[in-house]
Amino acid sequence: MRIALIADTFPPLRTSGAVQLRDLSREFVRQGHELTVMLPTAGLKTRWLLEDFEGVQVLRLRAPKTKDINYVQRTINEFLMPFAMLRNLRQSPLAQERWDGVVWYAPSIFLGPIANALKKASGCKGYLIIRDIFPEWAADMGLMGRGLPYKFFKAVANYQYSVADVIGVQTPGNEAYFENWRQRAGRQLEVLQNWLADAPGAGCSIDIGKTPLAGCKVFVYAGNMGVAQGMGILLDLAEKLRHRTDVGFLFVGRGSDSKKLAANAQARGLQNVLFQDEIHPDEVPSLYAQCHIGLVALDPRHKSHNIPGKFLTYMQSGLPVLANINAGNDLAGIIRHENVGCVSEDGSADTLAKLALELIDSLGVDDGYRVRCITLYSRLFAPETAVKQIVAALNAGHLKTSQTLI
Repeated sequence: MRIALIADTFPPLRTSGAVQLRDLSREFVRQGHELTVMLPTAGLKTRWLLEDFEGVQVLRLRAPKTKDINYVQRTINEFLMPFAMLRNLRQSPLAQERWDGVVWYAPSIFLGPIANALKKASGCKGYLIIRDIFPEWAADMGLMGRGLPYKFFKAVANYQYSVADVIGVQTPGNEAYFENWRQRAGRQLEVLQNWLADAPGAGCSIDIGKTPLAGCKVFVYAGNMGVAQGMGILLDLAEKLRHRTDVGFLFVGRGSDSKKLAANAQARGLQNVLFQDEIHPDEVPSLYAQCHIGLVALDPRHKSHNIPGKFLTYMQSGLPVLANINAGNDLAGIIRHENVGCVSEDGSADTLAKLALELIDSLGVDDGYRVRCITLYSRLFAPETAVKQIVAALNAGHLKTSQTLI
């Protein structure tokens, strides 16, 4: 198939979304499909830039800046983004291209207009991959009220949903949110598990043996450190286990809360905690090979279901997990049913510390964690499964009549 994939993140960015889309793109090519990735790119001197990424055609389209700016300007720029992308797409060599399917990735919630235009021009189906139900999670956490801003974002998200023929959510628990959406004829709702490709051993710039955590049982957290993660409890955990000189905590990454967390750890005098800057995704497997337990944190105010990308990286590397997540999250059932770690849903640092000690002790008597983790990854989270599922959904049903790109 000839497929257009629209997203707002892709390499060289190192976000979890960029890594996911990199792996998905590679798998589309491996399975013989022709893939074009369309991306908004701030600061381009030209309207468009066409690149090759390992057999994937990447079209970067000039668009307003949406990162590292204030929230008001970001909202305005994100709203304008898909229209700028469309305007510059019409000036590119791909203006007259037609597709057998259009796939787009949320976040962002603002890509509906360009996805709709490509669908109509090609007379094809559209598949929306949803990894983030915004603005619901922000309202659930109290970061946003349910006033005018919420209603605006909700309207944008609902428009995006209306454009999709198929929506792929992360877990069965998220299906209820879209129950009304799928009542309309021709719409399909399905669970599309997160995915992660096998990564080559690329070495790692972090050598734990040369840090204060040398010789410790290391709990590792690698990834974004933002408000959605609710990571303060992980520092509470480290403080409760500070008497265990054989246990250490390593935090690697970036995010809105990373500097605040590092300063907090220093203020508490936590000698068992080490912060390191973000590393290249290809270095992560070698980092995990030096660690013992992976940490997962989600703010307990979340009401939606989420399987973080870092959970997949832990499973891929054979690391059992210690998770603190919102009550009822489908991830808790997976961890317990598959016996790949311990999970707390009550938001208590005491509970988390108790589970951490149990998990440390069990590592010495249960040598099956690594096998169970890797087996779970292979069964549910391989990119091959995701691509086949997306292609099958795009192929199902009849195609519409193509139109001129508007």
